[in-house]
Amino acid sequence: MSAQRRHLLPEGFFRPVEYAARTRYRRPPAFYRRLQRIAPVFRALGMTPDYVVRLEVPGRRTGLIRSSLMVQVTTDGQRFLVALAGESEWVRNVRAAAGRVVLQNGKQRYGALLTELPVAERAQVIRAYIHRPSPRGRAMVRTGEARHYFGIDPDAPLAQIDAIAPNYPVFRIDPLASAGAGTAERAS
Repeated sequence: MSAQRRHLLPEGFFRPVEYAARTRYRRPPAFYRRLQRIAPVFRALGMTPDYVVRLEVPGRRTGLIRSSLMVQVTTDGQRFLVALAGESEWVRNVRAAAGRVVLQNGKQRYGALLTELPVAERAQVIRAYIHRPSPRGRAMVRTGEARHYFGIDPDAPLAQIDAIAPNYPVFRIDPLASAGAGTAERAS
């Protein structure tokens, strides 16, 4: 298929989303936004990998709970969320809520504090995201994600990942002592 015809197809369904463009914010394609509405059904049926979590955070303007399915990555015993679209809406809402969110992993729902990592600490987590295990637990390099989300080769040196790290907020997940401690939980 020619590059010109490929450009006419909608992103996210017939062709990959090019998030690697260096823009401050990029709204997800309509297909992805629709998928977010039906994804909880797949999650409830157990059809999503264990590393997919539901993030609930109050909207920064309305206070209404906003939820998104996210991929969490584990490295060095810590869990993280990576903002693939950069300064996305969920990132802005988490910052406005001072990091207090509710996460749901399967049937377990708990309050958590998301702490944004300094730019200098993001590269290792982004590399771990690209090399996270497959749903069946096997090591797997996600070449397409590396190129389309980050604009890099999957085996890029850490220095190259450091160069793109300012464009991708990364948050460490710290569970709170009680599930009711999260701001999002009180508002729901």
